[in-house]
Amino acid sequence: MKNNLTVKETPIYLTIKEWNEGERPREKLLKLGEESLSVAELLAILIRSGFRGSNALDIAKFLTQDRSLLQLSKLRVADLRNTKVAVSSKGKDIYLGETRATILKAAFELSNRIKGEKRAGDKKIFTPVHIFEHFYGRLAHLQHEEFHVLLLDSANNYISDKRITQGILNASLVHPREVFSIAVSERAASIVLVHNHPSGNTEPSSDDIRITKQLVEAGKIMEILVHDHVIIAGDSYTSFAERRLI
Repeated sequence: MKNNLTVKETPIYLTIKEWNEGERPREKLLKLGEESLSVAELLAILIRSGFRGSNALDIAKFLTQDRSLLQLSKLRVADLRNTKVAVSSKGKDIYLGETRATILKAAFELSNRIKGEKRAGDKKIFTPVHIFEHFYGRLAHLQHEEFHVLLLDSANNYISDKRITQGILNASLVHPREVFSIAVSERAASIVLVHNHPSGNTEPSSDDIRITKQLVEAGKIMEILVHDHVIIAGDSYTSFAERRLI
């Protein structure tokens, strides 16, 4: 693989613990603040330890040399675990491993949830942009489809949001029973439907339109208004309300 790190069989360079204190990522963060650290240095703190001849910072630099941080965050745990981070001098591939992979994935997920809490903390949901911002961290870059429902009170204040299903979106997976049983249990006055398109295309499919109409009609019977259906794909979205499809 191009630009793989080569792990030396003899320790001919200094480990991070042997660096000058001001150059070590942890000590640098404590002294100068987290803003002073590079992405690789921040990742190195999470990775913690390296391999013989390849320290945590080496691994972090390798992980980000051909990937953005966003691309790295999209990888599943299994993909992270099996990511090659070095090659020994004998030609043996060395991988990130399960422990380091789970630590990184947990950090990425915390970042996503912070974004969600920030949006939820604003309480009132006004526009499709608010919906997009609320779900962006969780849905924008998934490799599979997920269908969520956002629950609002009579003043359009945020109550909660729930994932209904994941996988291929069709009428058999997204049934009014599942959607509105949650709305009733949470005492929601209205809801917003949200799902993602891993393809990156925000254009509603025929299934999207059919499912939305089905749920809107069910909402009328239940006296629970369906405000909108927002499709998120990467950095873009489509609002059924804005398109007058609802």
